[in-house]
Amino acid sequence: MSVAFGFSDRVEVTPDETAVFLEFAKRTARSAGSAVLPYFRSPLAVENKHVDGTFDPVTEADKAAEFEIRAAIEHSFPAHGIYGEEFGYKHGNGLTWVIDPIDGTRAFMSGMLHWGVLLALFDGEVPVLGVMYQPYTDELFFGDGQQAALIRSGVQTPLRTAAGVVEVAEAVLATTGPDWFVGDDLTRFERLRQSARMCRYGGDCYLFAAAALGFVHLATDASLNAYDIQALIPIIRGAGGVVTTYDGGNPAMGGTVLASSNSTLHERALAILNE
Repeated sequence: MSVAFGFSDRVEVTPDETAVFLEFAKRTARSAGSAVLPYFRSPLAVENKHVDGTFDPVTEADKAAEFEIRAAIEHSFPAHGIYGEEFGYKHGNGLTWVIDPIDGTRAFMSGMLHWGVLLALFDGEVPVLGVMYQPYTDELFFGDGQQAALIRSGVQTPLRTAAGVVEVAEAVLATTGPDWFVGDDLTRFERLRQSARMCRYGGDCYLFAAAALGFVHLATDASLNAYDIQALIPIIRGAGGVVTTYDGGNPAMGGTVLASSNSTLHERALAILNE
């Protein structure tokens, strides 16, 4: 019987190991970005992974990037598991690399910039590190839950969320789009949208990066898979933010997720969501 990806007993990762794994993730995300970039704003074959009339695109760029990342992991850490959007789950020793080769494929195929390569290392309970790389703008976001930084064109700067924005009425809210929210989650999102100062649509992984930068104060998306969010969690947390599901739970397996600039704002946003 095949093993499904999910929560498991937590594997201890030391700070020294985390540092080694993070440097590997940064190199590997850059390498995958180099594999992806020639496809961007070029003629591109797009397949639909769904057969039920809905649209879930995959391109040769997605597959090329995930293949590049998987090969690097299997070479450097053959005992580790791998879970990727395009090629599924390979069970390992309890540590699992979680891959979204292009988060924001719709933006990518539309020639827009809000997409990135996502790579996380999951210890069975939480992602212990995460990297998001946008190769066109050469922006590498990374974090380990304790700290986070951005490297752009060789210059590294620390990431900090907006600690001073604690009222929802003063907050900038962002989401990829309301179409992803279903049923009661749409009602809850609408309450939050009406309470915030303003709401921006579009962004995928980039809107969570904007939260780590301090410009977006509430970032939310629904219908997420683990590979959509895991790499972003250590970046947000390392920058001083908070990430949970709408019920305040562990967001590592996705679902409907809220990231906030600080714990006070997060508590107030959750109160609105759960009225």
